[in-house]
Formats: sequence, C-alpha cells, structure tokens
Amino acid sequence: MSAESTPEPGIPGETGTSRPRHRAKGRRRKPRDRRKGLLIMAWTAAGIVVLGGTGAGYLYFKLNGNLKSVDIDQALGTDRPEKVDNGSENILVLGSDTRSGSNKKLGGGADDGSARSDTAMIVHVYEGHKKASVVSIPRDTLVDRPECTDTNGDTHDAASGVMFNEAYSTGGAACTVKTVESLTGIRMDHYLEVDFSGFQKLIDELGGVTVKTTKDINDPDSHLNLKAGTHDLTGKQALGLVRTRHGVGDGSDLGRIQLQQAFIKALINQVKDVNLFGNPKKLYDLADTATNAVTTDSDLGTVNKLMSFANGLKGIGSKDMTMVTMPVQYDPADPNRVLVEKKKARLVWDALKNDRAIPKSATEGTATGDAKGVVNAA
Repeated sequence: MSAESTPEPGIPGETGTSRPRHRAKGRRRKPRDRRKGLLIMAWTAAGIVVLGGTGAGYLYFKLNGNLKSVDIDQALGTDRPEKVDNGSENILVLGSDTRSGSNKKLGGGADDGSARSDTAMIVHVYEGHKKASVVSIPRDTLVDRPECTDTNGDTHDAASGVMFNEAYSTGGAACTVKTVESLTGIRMDHYLEVDFSGFQKLIDELGGVTVKTTKDINDPDSHLNLKAGTHDLTGKQALGLVRTRHGVGDGSDLGRIQLQQAFIKALINQVKDVNLFGNPKKLYDLADTATNAVTTDSDLGTVNKLMSFANGLKGIGSKDMTMVTMPVQYDPADPNRVLVEKKKARLVWDALKNDRAIPKSATEGTATGDAKGVVNAA
C-alpha cells in the first residue's frame, strides 16, 4: 500500500469521478462558480474586500486586529535554503495541540502551558497557481532537530532522534519551520497555524461538513462516535475526526493522516457551495472567526496581504490537489515511531524544489496507515 491520497501523486490535478452530495438539513445553497480555495482560512479572507468596498471600513480594521502573526524570518536569519524563483510557493500549515486556554477542554490533556504541532503539512503551489501538492509530515517521525532560535530570541540546542512535533514545543513556529527546512532542503515561503478551538469554530461557522464513512469510528479519547454512513459533522465532530488515531484502522499516526487528507478534500468541496458573497453577514461572521483562528508569518499578517495570498489560491480545488505522506518506515526499535525513508523522501523534495509532479515511485512500498477510504466526501 502506498501513502498517497487521490489523485495519484504522479498527476497533480487529475480529474476524479464526480459524485452527488447530500445537503445538510436546514441549509439551502445557491449554485455558484465551481472553483474553490485551497485553504479555508485564506479563502475566506479573500471576501473581506467586499466588506471594505461597501463602506464598512471599520469591519476591515476589526478583522485586521484579529490576526496574529509571527516574525519567523528574523528568528531564522540567513542560514536557510535558497529561495527558488520559479513561480511556485511553499506554505507550512500547522495544527496546534496546545492544552491551554479555550483549547484545554478540547485537547484532552493537562494545561501545562506546552503545545506541539499536532498536524503538519507542506503545501506546494505550482507555478500558475492552478495545482498543488500537499505533503503530510507524521508527528511521530524521529528527526534530527537543528539548533534554532525562537521568536523571543532564545536559542535551543540541536537534538538527534527526537519526535518531529517536539520542535514546536521546544521553540514554537520558528523552530518548526527551521526543522522542516533542514529536513527537506526547501525554503518555506509562508507559515499558517490553526489551533483546536479555532478549527472547531470555523467548521461550525461554515455550517458543518458532510462526509461519508465506510466503517464505524469510535474513539473515546477524541470524543468521536460515528456509525458507517453519511454525517453532517459539527465542529466538535470534525475536530475529533482529524485527531482520532485509535477509533479506526491500526491506531497509527499514519492512519490519522489518511483521515485528515480525506476530510480536507471534503471541506474544500463543501466550501464551493456556501454562497458567502450573497450573504454579507455570513461572510463577515466567517471572516471574523477565520481571522481569529489563525496565526501567520508576518508577511501574511494583515488582511490585505492574506487576501492577496488567498486570491492566488482560489482557483485550486480538491481535484487539483495531490496529497501524500512523507515517505517513512516504522522504526524497528519502536513501532510507535517512524523513520524518514531518505531516498524516497528525496524524490519528493526534489520534485517540489523543481516545481514538478511528485513521482509515484516516491511513495511505493513506504509505511502507511490502515484508514484509507474510511472517510469520503458525501
């Protein structure tokens, strides 16, 4: 079994089979343009200009004040991979599992003030911004973390053989970006993070996401209990789905990634049917939630910049995305950890660096979870 999600990694944007979807009760949607945004947070921000153009400029300033940003460029300094000027972009997207504040009751852990990157994805947008590849990095991957400086100016020593998601708990966004750049040899152009509570509110504000499950999913740890069938997921259920690893499959982080990738495609498919521009209040409420939910790098730290970034992505739909997991193998010394399959991973990084399709051979024969096909767009 390979670690890729449809479409096949060798053909970014390959057209798949179109299926009718069930509409959630109580929601009436108007047909609109079928092109979708790649990231729901950035896609929503693109509509903010409509509010500013209607004379509601104060709403723009309120939304602008919602955004949080991190100056990772200053923390990373000049010792970074060279920027490849070929029209492509690389964005590191993180889901934070902080247990503090409003996230405590959602995370199921202790409020110890720590946080880790629960989800990490490299989003590569190809030249022309018509297609994209997404590479998930398993949080349980054992890596060599380089020396890094966080945004407070504190330096953290390098460490060998540590879990990937410890980079975030050690030095936050800056150390995570540093670790990803060291691992891949690719410069990250942008960074975007969503936390537990922000993700849940975002899904609720959208009106939920409809998915079809082919197996029962029951995970008390993530508070998720779904029978096989079609479900209109609330924000709480969606959060449970993207976090579960014991409710279905082999209980591995790799299986959880398969569920995440399937959910992202269902989410993008659903966004296309929400008539935000015909409902200014809905647009504002979603934009307010989105801008409160995300933390970005300083280059995306204003509504104008985020809007411009989003406009460059809005032509990318789920059929235009290739989704794979970084090639790994289970650690012989600990089946709960994985090791980078370096030769195959290099095929992935070389493809992205040269703005090419990820070859099928990069994921053939690598470790994978047992949750592929369990979740699909309804």
